[in-house]
Amino acid sequence: MPRHKAAVAAFAALVLAGCTTDAPVATAPQATPATSAPGSGTGAQSKFFVQADFDAQLAMRSQTPEGPEAKPWEQAIAPKMIDTAQYKKDGPYHLCFSNAAVNNPWRQVGWKTMQAEVGLHKEIEEFTALDAEGKDDKQISDIAELQAKGCDALIVSPNTTATLTPAVTAACEKVPVIVFDRGVETDCPVTFIKPIGGYAFGADAAEFLVEKVPAGGKVLALRILPGVDVLETRWSAAKVVFDKSGLQVVGVEFTDGDAVKTKSIVSDYIQRHGKIDGVWMDAGATAVAAIEAFEDAGQPVPPINGEDQQDFLQKWKDANLTAVAPTYPTYQWRTPVIAALKILKGEEVPEMWNLPQPKVTSESLSAYLKPDMPPLHYALCGCEDLPGFPEGWGGK
Repeated sequence: MPRHKAAVAAFAALVLAGCTTDAPVATAPQATPATSAPGSGTGAQSKFFVQADFDAQLAMRSQTPEGPEAKPWEQAIAPKMIDTAQYKKDGPYHLCFSNAAVNNPWRQVGWKTMQAEVGLHKEIEEFTALDAEGKDDKQISDIAELQAKGCDALIVSPNTTATLTPAVTAACEKVPVIVFDRGVETDCPVTFIKPIGGYAFGADAAEFLVEKVPAGGKVLALRILPGVDVLETRWSAAKVVFDKSGLQVVGVEFTDGDAVKTKSIVSDYIQRHGKIDGVWMDAGATAVAAIEAFEDAGQPVPPINGEDQQDFLQKWKDANLTAVAPTYPTYQWRTPVIAALKILKGEEVPEMWNLPQPKVTSESLSAYLKPDMPPLHYALCGCEDLPGFPEGWGGK
């Protein structure tokens, strides 16, 4: 199983930087037999689930990262360093970036952060980026187009895992490739950058609900879409936690990341069950919409997880919610640029670059809530020291 398969096919690469092995792989991990507890309602386990990667990511939550204390985007957890001397070349450099999309606030904040990071480095003479607009076929074409543009290094944030694997594999034969955010099913990229991973995110949120929701309570799980490694591993980790608990998962629904659809789904479940005792989400962009569904129904908001998006953090504070916010820090968008330059200078980089992945709790909420930033801004952007902040990110 490849070194990237932990995060690629299980978290490690996606969202940002995972756990390992050592041989190329062409297919997704085989499905792990379902272990649902009677009545848990979680269904069969995802084909993306890899027990070893799950165990490794949960262990990383308590490990101290290496690197500059004030720069988590340059830190790495338990890094295995690799030699990149074969890629060393004189600058200035032409960096290229194939982006899955900028179709949600998380990606928009990350994209602004990446561009600002590029601006810090005078040795980057040219930066060419193509937006796949959330379409696999366009990103496959984009990657082929970028290879013809004389790129010195190629950064890829894949739209989906399996479908983009052949395109990335082909690119690796022509240019050093850096994959981040979401993974692919090959270990040919020089480094795979991500936060600890989807397993850690999903487990953090599920463990919080197990702690806060009474035994036998009804939990609604809200997912964005299937087939993306970091989202699949978030849910597969939550499934493991819920299956060992006394909670009942009454529904697992896909929202497409749409606030209106999210609110409608939650409202339907409230009407159907009378009461929902907890809400688990694999991403927090529509958490406020879920909260509003309870408010509209005249019911108290149950324990819920969101993310480090400002509208959720503000709602959490204003309504004194019982909440937690696992994160998939947008500061990871700085790391691929830094990694590309290191590789082109022949410096060592982590083979699997696992970045720190904090979670926001009631105790740390005030540190991450930034009233001068827009509602859709993500607190862990790592952008406060970049030129143009906060105005460039919509702040004041």
